Amino acid sequence: MEIIVQSFTVRKRFPLTISRGTATGNTNLWVKVQAEEVEGWGEATPFSIGQAHSLTTDQLHAELQAIVPQLTPLHPLERQKINRILEQISVSSATRAALDMALYDWLGKRTQLPLWQLWGLNLETIVPTSVTIGISSPEKARNRVKQWQNFLEARHFKVKLGSPEGIEADQAMFLAVQEMAPEAELTVDANGGWSFPDGLLMAEWLAERGVRHLEQPLPVGEEAQFPVLYERSPLPIFADESCWTSQDIPRLASCVHGINIKIMKSGGLTEARRMIAVAQALGLQVMFGCYSDSGLANSAIAQLTPFAHYIDLDSHLNLLDDPFQGATLQQGRLIPNQLPGLGVQLA
Repeated sequence: MEIIVQSFTVRKRFPLTISRGTATGNTNLWVKVQAEEVEGWGEATPFSIGQAHSLTTDQLHAELQAIVPQLTPLHPLERQKINRILEQISVSSATRAALDMALYDWLGKRTQLPLWQLWGLNLETIVPTSVTIGISSPEKARNRVKQWQNFLEARHFKVKLGSPEGIEADQAMFLAVQEMAPEAELTVDANGGWSFPDGLLMAEWLAERGVRHLEQPLPVGEEAQFPVLYERSPLPIFADESCWTSQDIPRLASCVHGINIKIMKSGGLTEARRMIAVAQALGLQVMFGCYSDSGLANSAIAQLTPFAHYIDLDSHLNLLDDPFQGATLQQGRLIPNQLPGLGVQLA
């Protein structure tokens, strides 16, 4: 098979601020796998989860260039051999994700079936996707809610908290969002931005205001505090930064109510499916999230959305220049189309 890597830059319509910083745009990698006159597409997105886990576009490109010569002698269907090479070289999760989704896209196109249909899934069960309100002043938060409402009549919001200015700033911003969208379903993601005392206080405060669940309230490395928060929090707790792959789920299962699966963090659709199975076996709920992914990566993970209890796949909706089109919004739900593979075309 032939593997081609091409970079593309996307700009956010509105900058997004979380507890770790602000993003205005990024350069991702478009990976194409060719064999038997069929071309499968994948995407690698740089992302950062603190200093210990930071991937740049240059790092991803170097990984792909280094591994391509070892993969080209293989056929796209030789997945076990491909996976063994990836494990031996120990490439990053985003590089694995790009190759994994490209190989699945190739398979779907080769069989002329969309992946969701190949896997026998029911699109009628897909829940609405939330849209994200980044950390900001109350006035900017009100404006952002209005922008989302005008753009797609949004009724499900994920509110990013964990402001460096403290929980009083978080509370003021949250109240501004709720004021603008009093009938909306609200969830909160602190991205590990709170201490344990603040996390517990905010869990109680947010529960009184009708929030559905709380995502990653405590920083990575402080998972020992999760059991206490789990016992005392009136809100369901979801793990994101603390849960990368299926191997992380068993140790978290007794102290969280759900996990957030991201295709770049998990390493692709193969691992995402494994994470879903483990979560189901342990009685946990499943959420899908994203980083600064385009419509290509979000259409890939959208193939599995019939499994999700919550969906937060809105990064491509906030792009000025997304080069791809695939899964479409229908009454607030991100629905895969009938095209084979990932169902993605150039916009």
